[in-house]
Amino acid sequence: MTARVLDGQALSATMREEIKPDVQAFVQAHGRPPGLGIVLVGEDPASHVYVRNKLKAAEDVGFYADCTRLAATSTLDDVLREVERLNTSDRHDGILVQSPLPKAMGPGAAQKVFDTIAVGKDVDGFAAESIGLLVQNRPQLVACTPAGVIEMLEREKIQIAGTRAVVLGRSDIVGKPMALLLLHRDATVTVCHSRTPDLAATCRQADILVAAVGRPGFVTPDFVKPGATVVDVGINEVTDPKVAATLFPEGHPRLAGFAKKGSVLVGDVHPSVDQVAGALTPVPRGVGPLTITMLMKNTLKAAQLAKGS
Repeated sequence: MTARVLDGQALSATMREEIKPDVQAFVQAHGRPPGLGIVLVGEDPASHVYVRNKLKAAEDVGFYADCTRLAATSTLDDVLREVERLNTSDRHDGILVQSPLPKAMGPGAAQKVFDTIAVGKDVDGFAAESIGLLVQNRPQLVACTPAGVIEMLEREKIQIAGTRAVVLGRSDIVGKPMALLLLHRDATVTVCHSRTPDLAATCRQADILVAAVGRPGFVTPDFVKPGATVVDVGINEVTDPKVAATLFPEGHPRLAGFAKKGSVLVGDVHPSVDQVAGALTPVPRGVGPLTITMLMKNTLKAAQLAKGS
């Protein structure tokens, strides 16, 4: 058996086309497009790529979007001042501060930033009030990656209600909101983490398994119930040829790509899981593109809510 591929990139393209008429309607009603303000601190190469992709997506759907770039030596107060400026801006409906922030800002810096963003502009869905509304099943702006996973499951007609779901990972950004979204759709949800005993056995109970642990190839076939839907949230850059060789058999085209580039992007799910699962998101082309598209949906929604439409 080979798992059905859940193509997030194709779905993302479809959803962006669906957004465009609503953006045009907003422009006609309010005389300006929805606006997204991004703050990027430091020189992290991956962050620069992510921001470039977000700006491109915003332009594609017809938003106004800009990015304030701050030096790696900037202080947390510098970032908070920029957030406050965007909070009061009439041009920006959504605010995103790209993570991670420089380590020198301290371990609590990201949370202070999230708490400073006006809740109506919290298009990442990370602020305490946004999470609280989600807990009460009254969500407005929901964390983009979990929301994208739900969008995919529903559009692929994968049943959630009455199923057993396991979320592997308990982060505030993915694991916890993912569990809540599944719970609100009547799944029986288990959240697993590094202290969970008999981890593989617990995961094997899942009809829907969501992996978000940040460890390449961690979820192997013995974690997976035959026929289960497996959602791979992980995006890991592998640069060690020995690790790459454990993920792909000799002669695999992705090993050839590794030999050429010196790295390969893989998920938290071992590629051999496709012989056990019923449906599987690939990496790349899986959840990643949907995360950006859900950011676009959140920005449009924030703009509409601000205008009472």
